[in-house]
Amino acid sequence: METILEVSGLGKNFGGFTALSDVSLAVASGERLGLIGPNGSGKTTLINCISGALFNDAGSIRFNGEDVSRKPAHERTRLGIARSFQIPRPFASMTVLENLMVPFAYVCGISGKRARTEAREILGHMGLAEKADTQSNQLSQVELRKMELARAMAARPKLLVSDEAMAGLAGTEVDEVLKILRELNAQGITIIMIEHIMQAVMSFSQRVVCLDAGSIIADGTPEVVVKNPQVQRAYLGH
Repeated sequence: METILEVSGLGKNFGGFTALSDVSLAVASGERLGLIGPNGSGKTTLINCISGALFNDAGSIRFNGEDVSRKPAHERTRLGIARSFQIPRPFASMTVLENLMVPFAYVCGISGKRARTEAREILGHMGLAEKADTQSNQLSQVELRKMELARAMAARPKLLVSDEAMAGLAGTEVDEVLKILRELNAQGITIIMIEHIMQAVMSFSQRVVCLDAGSIIADGTPEVVVKNPQVQRAYLGH
């Protein structure tokens, strides 16, 4: 399969602290990749570098064959990299529909009736059609998570980085979000899922990468990675 994202020899330092050291991975177009690791392993730094929230100090990031290492976040979003955040920060004074109008306008250059129509379609896929005109500060936790994914989808991404979209959700709510992510992937969107809920990672991912202390310690199928002794020591505490 064609490679959509290629990270080569990535390094990132904060003062004297090495957050990432020689991280390399390739993600195939249409792949479902799970990214796991203990707190402080470098997961957030890695996705910050991929999305453009941070610039890497070493190595390169190529997206669809183009080096995006020095491109700011908004340019990467326009190229097709979208990210949902672990802690949703909606525009609280806006309705759910209006929250989606922002990425439509500033990323896609679409406004007016067309943007509203497409935004409502996305909300329908997320199970939020009836919440379109609700103030975003009135949403439940799972609805906020769905709206966060909807805002990411409004940017029309080729690659979606889902940052702990299921954190703090109940079992049935986790299933709802997983169903949405699978449907998005079925539409051709490549997904990198960062998640601590191992059952969700195992059921969703075709491949799992485990980070520890800023380096990749395992890369393979979920079944193989979860049995890796280094992963069990670093992530599962065995």
